[in-house]
Amino acid sequence: MPPSRPYLKNWNIWENRGTTRSRHKTANCADNITLLATWGRGVRIATRGSHNMNDLYLSCAALALPGQRPRARRRPWTAACLLSLMVAAGAGRANAAPLDEAAERYRPHVVEGIGQALAGARDLRGRIAASDLAGARKAWIAARAGWERSEVFTAGFVPELDAQIDAWPNAQSGFHAIEAKLFGANQIDVESETDALVDHLSSLHGKLHDIDLTPQGLLDGTVRLAYEVGESKSDGGESRISGTSLDDMRNNVDGIELAYRTIFAGALKSTDPNLADAVDGKLAELRALLVVHNLPDVDIPKLRRASEELVVALQNASAKLGLRRPTLEAAAR
Repeated sequence: MPPSRPYLKNWNIWENRGTTRSRHKTANCADNITLLATWGRGVRIATRGSHNMNDLYLSCAALALPGQRPRARRRPWTAACLLSLMVAAGAGRANAAPLDEAAERYRPHVVEGIGQALAGARDLRGRIAASDLAGARKAWIAARAGWERSEVFTAGFVPELDAQIDAWPNAQSGFHAIEAKLFGANQIDVESETDALVDHLSSLHGKLHDIDLTPQGLLDGTVRLAYEVGESKSDGGESRISGTSLDDMRNNVDGIELAYRTIFAGALKSTDPNLADAVDGKLAELRALLVVHNLPDVDIPKLRRASEELVVALQNASAKLGLRRPTLEAAAR
């Protein structure tokens, strides 16, 4: 969900908000390529910092326009330009393959987390049928744990189901509509809401093997959830009626760390060990700040700062990983 307000101080977190996705899979291959084109035209082809390969394609094409016979002295530049395109495209594929494979290794963790949420929701339905309020509350909390560990994935990849399952703060359905009755009103008449929750989680669980888990989407989700932990959840959080917001935050951090270590940590360690160490340090700091008995015991300013520093570190890691810089524009919920 979008952050309630930017607590950014000197952190340049909101940089490049709204950046559009390149139409080319080799979008980031040209970041550090600079070519000098024809002597006769004195054209300089510069693609440093480019988000796509369009300029490079067009400039190379200009070296040999249809109907014009290129002079001999142009030919080496043409060959160099085309060779650079081939190298750039190859590098893109080489960088993408390990991350794509790592994203696939993350899939069983998503299946497990959503499966835990679904099992908890089904148990909740059984407890409600038995008029067991205490058991229903425990089942609700168990279902939340699996869901919160999966939020790296849910908002970005399945925004419609995410809104039906975990809408907040104005919840008409899903977890928080049930929470308001079970914990707020001490009522157990939530049969229809629980049936809907089970149906939505079951639908999501059935889709998980077919959803394309892209490294870019998972990095975006990791960054947004890292910011959310320190911002919108630290002031009372989503689950304030049940008093389980601290558990939400811990499960979020578990989910962030699981996604990072499964997908990105190895690649980042090989390209920039210092930056990888910085990410590790911020994850450890977040975990330590949440080792308290109650949410009011959390040092909120430190939590926000650690959250923002983790966001910046992960954003900086994107270039090292060959990915687009993540923004904090949350997917529609």
